[in-house]
Amino acid sequence: MAISIEAREYTYADIREVLRQMREAYPSLKQTAIGKSVMGREITALTLGGDAEYVLYAGAFHGMERLTCTLLLQFAAELAEMEKAGKDLGLPAGRGIILVPLVNPDGCEIALRGAPGCGCSAARICRLCAGDYRVWNANARGVDINHNFDAGWKQLQKLEQAAGIYGPSPTRYGGPRPESEPETIALTTLCRAQPIRQVLAIHSQGEVIYWDYGRSTPARSRAMAEALSKASGYALEEPEAIASMGGFKDWFIEEFGRPGFTVEIGRGVNPLPPADLPGIYQKVRRMLFLAALL
Repeated sequence: MAISIEAREYTYADIREVLRQMREAYPSLKQTAIGKSVMGREITALTLGGDAEYVLYAGAFHGMERLTCTLLLQFAAELAEMEKAGKDLGLPAGRGIILVPLVNPDGCEIALRGAPGCGCSAARICRLCAGDYRVWNANARGVDINHNFDAGWKQLQKLEQAAGIYGPSPTRYGGPRPESEPETIALTTLCRAQPIRQVLAIHSQGEVIYWDYGRSTPARSRAMAEALSKASGYALEEPEAIASMGGFKDWFIEEFGRPGFTVEIGRGVNPLPPADLPGIYQKVRRMLFLAALL
């Protein structure tokens, strides 16, 4: 039976149920726990295809961007259904795909469910967000995962402090040091253990693609970015100021000298409404497939 990913909000429990259904429906779609969040929620990687090298997709770094998780679950289900039906995914020999749909499960639960998603940290998180859990992007310790990677981290810390961010916050606090958070470590450990060819970090919103990070950016990245842009209609842009470093794709480019891309899906105000998912998926579907082939 094909797994249907509905255009609705998914709690962590809902996502675990979707993953359970995928295990039953698609035995070839390997599920691996690559780490746990601050609050002990599992961070799962979905893998299919060859094992000589992988293209990695990761989403839901931020609590308000949880639609990116739903989008990657839909992509995973489509890939697995194609493979189950005997359709050729067109991947080069030996190439596989890894998807980490939910990098920051605690942040998504907090932003979606409020105090019930905070566990024993509810009082502290309530103080940090002044009771407005909807604006929560960070993990359960108030660290922004996409500011916690070791890529210009010290410079980023100065920019955060210039913006008045000195400690745990709903967003944009990079933590006490790079890779201080278990969610960050889950991704960096995965990348260091597996032959990852390129990564796509899926965020929202803006319909743009960021593709470079200084001198470490490989020569082929520009042509790849242009192909992804053409496939999706998303514009290529340069990140600025506090958004220009400390992120996953920045770290991956600097650490390995391989292509990394941040894709900002959709348009509007975060959190994007689940009703936007079908239109967004249709717009980026070709780009997601193409990224696995380049």
